Amino acid sequence: MKFKDKIVLITGSSRGIGRATAIAFAGEGAKVVVNYVKSDTEANSLIGEIEKLGSEAIAIKCDVSEEEQVREMVDGAIKKFGKLDILVNNAALVFDVPLFDKSVEQWHRTLSVNLVGPFLCSKYAAPHLTKEKGKIVNICSNSGLTSFDPTSADYDSSKVGLISLTKDLAIELAPDVLVNAIAPGWVDTDMNADLPKEFIEEEKERALLKRFARPDEIAKVVLFLASNDSSYITGSVLAVDGGYF
Repeated sequence: MKFKDKIVLITGSSRGIGRATAIAFAGEGAKVVVNYVKSDTEANSLIGEIEKLGSEAIAIKCDVSEEEQVREMVDGAIKKFGKLDILVNNAALVFDVPLFDKSVEQWHRTLSVNLVGPFLCSKYAAPHLTKEKGKIVNICSNSGLTSFDPTSADYDSSKVGLISLTKDLAIELAPDVLVNAIAPGWVDTDMNADLPKEFIEEEKERALLKRFARPDEIAKVVLFLASNDSSYITGSVLAVDGGYF
């Protein structure tokens, strides 16, 4: 088991990519701090799945855009497990509405969760990660690289910013903490379940692999970047988008 006795905190991990990542880490022996902001039921269900794998987990409700809540979440993780080895900044949201119909409040909310959140989680986790020679993996998006759409301008902008933050964190925390990001393309999650079927088929055609990724395929790349197999990689962004053009 690659992550036996490692402690990993995954934001936004009660569903989607975060959930798949939590299960993947648990399957490799890690103890997981499950962060969520809405559904107690989904978070507790994930705890049950992790325990069935023979690992241990706690669920902490926290809005990652709120500094005091983030500080308390990290303190809670340390109180429970005594250390922190890995941080996965996964929590994100998007408002899919026409560009000039977006409100300032929507822009603030997207940037607060998608960009300020990773900054706050990294800030409070950094002393513990430094002590353990740990890892940070940021879940960006190919929307931060080449795939832009005016209806998701707030999301696109936040992911461009997160890529930049990844590189700044890598510089700030070197050489003790390795910081990298992955940029998924379309992933088959409930966040995308309400998209028009026609649009989904069109987007699948744009990918060389002609399909959306499964959440577990993204999780496997997160585990790679969090493992010793990536011991000479930092400040990098890895596209995981099935060859999307």
